[in-house]
Amino acid sequence: MSDVHSEVSRFLERLKERCAERDRSQGREPSWIAARRQAGAARFEALGFPTRRDEAWKYTDVRAIARGDFALTDSADFSPATAAALTLPLEAHRLTFIDGVFSAALSDLGELPSGVAVLPLSQALAENHEAVGGPLGRLTGVDFSPFSALNTAFMEEGAVVRLAPGSVVEKPILLQFLSRSGAKPVMSHPRILVEAGSRSQATLVEHHVGESEAANFTNLVAELMLDRGAILTHYKLQEAPLADLHVASIHVEQARDSRYTSFNLNLGGGLVRNDLISELNGEGAEANFYGLFYGQGRQHIDNHTLANHNAPRTFSNENYKGILDDRARGVFNGKVVVKRDSQKIEGFQSNANLLLSDRAEIDAKPELEIYADDVKCSHGTTTGQLDEEAIYALRTRGIDLQTARGLLTLAFAGEVLDRVDLDAVSERVELAVAGKLPERFNLAGLVEASLALHDE
Repeated sequence: MSDVHSEVSRFLERLKERCAERDRSQGREPSWIAARRQAGAARFEALGFPTRRDEAWKYTDVRAIARGDFALTDSADFSPATAAALTLPLEAHRLTFIDGVFSAALSDLGELPSGVAVLPLSQALAENHEAVGGPLGRLTGVDFSPFSALNTAFMEEGAVVRLAPGSVVEKPILLQFLSRSGAKPVMSHPRILVEAGSRSQATLVEHHVGESEAANFTNLVAELMLDRGAILTHYKLQEAPLADLHVASIHVEQARDSRYTSFNLNLGGGLVRNDLISELNGEGAEANFYGLFYGQGRQHIDNHTLANHNAPRTFSNENYKGILDDRARGVFNGKVVVKRDSQKIEGFQSNANLLLSDRAEIDAKPELEIYADDVKCSHGTTTGQLDEEAIYALRTRGIDLQTARGLLTLAFAGEVLDRVDLDAVSERVELAVAGKLPERFNLAGLVEASLALHDE
């Protein structure tokens, strides 16, 4: 038996064991779920894990996942004190998952507005599985990637968010995914489904964090559906333990006049891959992608984004910043596709990278694919290092080297962080990127000050 076949078989054997356990304890699941699970398993078996011979994975080696021996867990036990220390200090409607298992004890939804539902996927399936079955998997099916097929095969838990037309959720909806350290690494395959009705508004915060010694595998699929005029701001703060493996596929569908804003902030994880795709299907739809990834040690962080302009008069704007230290490696592949007859669209893309070490690496590939002629599109990427003259200028003002480097690194990230409206999120990022600074700085002023110092 080849190594590749053995790797796939090990995951499928885990699935077979899991299905047998579920049938014994809960009885047979609805036929449509079983059919999709079988389709996911069959597709995963046919595709196998991606290799660097696959164009979409040429810079990312997933053998650490393929060769891993991951168990599944039903336990949601977690120290309340540890959870409290890891939880974002946000006043929010919160669902918490421990290694993919829902924890009612660590969740607190509070009082939701009328017409808004936030519940674990397991509960949504138990209460009305047919209502979930229609949208689930419509955007990200088993053919999207081997990992989406694997997610479908193992799909059990996650979050379902439904916003009635016209509803407004003032407090953020926080989905917290905690990773535990244990004797054996575990895997989880959470699913997030958001259905935002027309003219509804909400902020979704997806937070991945865990105990420092954890070494688990998370394979997440999120499907976000925005009806006409809906507004959704989506924060993904990924600060998983450095031995964790993290793969995520986020697929967004946007109707006329909807607005989706993504903040994809990656600080943790040993091996990270994010796929973010938005389908701009109606005139006036707008997608904003803001990203920041910070790697150190031997971290590998791969971001692939795609804005599909499927209708005329749609708008996309993307700004991704990468900061890499030590032997860390980053990948950015951003693509804007303008379909035929999608006239009068605007699609802008920018990627800038800062290397803090001579051994750090970045592979950047911005792309435009245009099949219409009345469009405004641009893309570009830059890579550089900290300006030694600016460091010197700060040091002459009594600032030590470490703080000076932290200030200038934070200034580089400022263009993205300035747009973050949640202090709890921006403070986590600032601490990771720049360390503990002597005071909280105004980022816009910091950028101006560093440029002024450079010109002196």
